[in-house]
Amino acid sequence: MKNDKYTAMQETITDQKVQLVKGSFTPMEATDVVLSLLDEKINFHKLQRLRWCEGHFGADTSYADQRIAELEAEKIMARKFIRQAREMGKCLSIKGTLEITIDKE
Repeated sequence: MKNDKYTAMQETITDQKVQLVKGSFTPMEATDVVLSLLDEKINFHKLQRLRWCEGHFGADTSYADQRIAELEAEKIMARKFIRQAREMGKCLSIKGTLEITIDKE
């Protein structure tokens, strides 16, 4: 009976939230946190693009290329924002929650 309840609970869970970042950071710490997260996502897309091209030189990498460009632009904006806080002598509060949802068919 215990397994049936567990199975029923598993079937009803369709989303989850993961708290990645939460707290107050100095500008230097904030730079490390934000740029590290963005760099990881950029590297993910670069590896994805490489996998698509392995053995298929004509692969369409436009989505990965676009996401990499968008994330690089986000890095520039984040640096400017954090620099502004540094010049004001302020710390930054960062909250980052990852929301995961099972796609509905």
